[in-house]
Amino acid sequence: MEQLAPLIAASINAGTPLLLAAIGLLINERSGVLNLGAEGMMLVAAIAGFAVGYATKSPLLGFMAGAVCGMLMATLFAWLALRLATNQVATGLALSIFGAGLSAFVGQRFVGLALPAQPNSIPLLEDIPFLGKALFHQHWMSYVALALCLASIWFLYRTRAGLVLRAVGESPESAHALGYSVRGIRYLALLFGGACCGLAGAYMSLVYTPMWVEGLVAGRGW
Repeated sequence: MEQLAPLIAASINAGTPLLLAAIGLLINERSGVLNLGAEGMMLVAAIAGFAVGYATKSPLLGFMAGAVCGMLMATLFAWLALRLATNQVATGLALSIFGAGLSAFVGQRFVGLALPAQPNSIPLLEDIPFLGKALFHQHWMSYVALALCLASIWFLYRTRAGLVLRAVGESPESAHALGYSVRGIRYLALLFGGACCGLAGAYMSLVYTPMWVEGLVAGRGW
């Protein structure tokens, strides 16, 4: 049991960026949009989050910068795929390639730099036998990701807005006939997905491996 607790803790740490990105892409696909640019969005957010976190010594600002950059990348995708009606698969692949190149170029001066370790535990709860080491030795963003997962389930299946989002994805013609802006709803879904991918990328460079190297995301966006 003593060996199992650190394994569970490490699995939660490694799974946090995957969960964050998956939530965003789930909302994208529920709205009827396939975005394959997660890798590029995560890479750009990772370097942005690291740069801001390193300059300000504030991980929170780093996460905010990552989310903003993820939304900017998603806006670019939305403009191409929704406004210009480009092929979503090709546009997503191009976004990933663009993000990989941009992050490598911008991050050249940050290669080899590292951030100080952050406290990753909850006082009192961390002292609970087994559960403390397994569940409560995590960065706060891990708990945000779990809460966001539950909130997404509630949003999709227990709210009118979630019903509209699913309707737009499953039958855009019917949603349009009822007076809903299909393109506008998809724009919002893509922005949310970009923010989630941005948080995932920032987590990679601020928490999981608190440093920057080219290709840091290493395929997790796929």
